[in-house]
Amino acid sequence: MRKRLHGRYDGMKYGWLRDTKRFLWLLLLVFLLLQLVVGFSIVKGDSMEPTLHSGELAIYLRIAGDYEKGDVVSVKIPSGTYYVKRIIAMEGDTIDLRGGRVYVNGALLEEPYVSGETHGQAGAVRYPLRLQEGQVFVMGDNREVSMDSRNFGVVGVGQIKGKLWFRAGLVYIKQI
Repeated sequence: MRKRLHGRYDGMKYGWLRDTKRFLWLLLLVFLLLQLVVGFSIVKGDSMEPTLHSGELAIYLRIAGDYEKGDVVSVKIPSGTYYVKRIIAMEGDTIDLRGGRVYVNGALLEEPYVSGETHGQAGAVRYPLRLQEGQVFVMGDNREVSMDSRNFGVVGVGQIKGKLWFRAGLVYIKQI
């Protein structure tokens, strides 16, 4: 009987060590997943309406390096601020704003997702603008309130943190 209790105790003694190792491996896996594969952004403001709304969680893939016009991406501008915006034009394209509309390479850009008219804003951008190698032009879908490439200029492909993969509304609990 003594031997039996002793054997049971040894199993319990080393079980916590095994569980701790599994937990640490899981933490490492989650950390690597969040650093290398996916990222999160909270949409702030109305600049991406009607596609995304303020307070929504935007989950983006960091490994998506094949960006195209129309992709919604998370970008980090030189000031360190992150924005969720849509790619409008890419390297080699010429973008122009006329009459509240966007023209890329001389052709009117069809944008069924846009709210409001697109006008130039105070900033360092002069139109028509030809994008150089490695540059993209990003805008919010709610053009009348969006802070985007019209204000802060073109974005380098290296400033893109990832392509939108999933979005979810967040529930806020109001503090009293």
